[in-house]
Amino acid sequence: MIRYYSISIILVTLILGASFTFTYDPETKQKSVIDLLESKGVDYSEKKPNFSINGVSAEVGKTLFHSGFAPKPNGGRSSKQSKHFVCSSCHNVEREDPDLSIVDAQARLEYTNNKGIPFLQGTTMYGAVNRATYYNGDYEKKYGDLVYPARKSIREAIQLCATECAQGRALKDWELESILAYLWTLELKLEDLDLDEKSAMNMGVEGIQSKYLQGAPATFIPPPDDRKNGSGLIGKPENGKLIYENSCLHCHYKGKYSFLHLDNSKLSFKHLKKTMPKYGRHSIYQVIRWGVPTKSGKSSYMPQYTEEKMSDQQLADLRSYIESRS
Repeated sequence: MIRYYSISIILVTLILGASFTFTYDPETKQKSVIDLLESKGVDYSEKKPNFSINGVSAEVGKTLFHSGFAPKPNGGRSSKQSKHFVCSSCHNVEREDPDLSIVDAQARLEYTNNKGIPFLQGTTMYGAVNRATYYNGDYEKKYGDLVYPARKSIREAIQLCATECAQGRALKDWELESILAYLWTLELKLEDLDLDEKSAMNMGVEGIQSKYLQGAPATFIPPPDDRKNGSGLIGKPENGKLIYENSCLHCHYKGKYSFLHLDNSKLSFKHLKKTMPKYGRHSIYQVIRWGVPTKSGKSSYMPQYTEEKMSDQQLADLRSYIESRS
């Protein structure tokens, strides 16, 4: 479990004439954005984990997030939260955007590729506790009224992800609070916003919050009308290669999260080219834009890529790469 230690940094300015306590991560020596905002009156108390519940810890939450199970408070091991996915199937825990204040799918692809992390449908959990809203935009079309309590509550958002996205059981109180405690170890630091202590102290709340998105936008867009010929955009196979290796293979190599196995063999690329213009669950157009529904014997599904997570140009790039390899 990561332990946080606090030291008082007295910053006397003409504007504030006050001091506040920065929380340091002993591994990175970085300073908390939330500590700064709390010193300016922003209330994060509702988001903080309840450590009075037996068994709650960030270490347990990390295990649940990445493995789907963890040691129970009174001994033994919890049952698997989902038979199909773990949280890290669809969410990174590292920063995945070079500029946290804008949406840029291509910049995200290049950034994640350089860091050696997958290019996923879900938004990274890095900085999740800093956000104001969850399940934004078109997720209402997918989950209906379930998004309303989740939109303003990180706890409800975690539970919605556990039961609907992962198609698993609801989390128990100690599991939910532990995952929340783990997410607090992934909060944004001043360095993420390219701010130093002095300039940060002199900024207002809105100015600081403008440095990062308060919620991840989500826009569902359809595949091209003509799947045989595509969108008409000229694809760049070298960019499509990054998508195939960092996205498609993340879930499909050796059937990791899917019945469909994909690899770098010619057979895989010929299959994808053949099914591309069709309307079945193996068409890249179908699955990337509409996702894949449940199948007999397996209640899990493939979530779709929103426009913000994969652009039409990137989809054209993926097609171009598949055709070049087939």
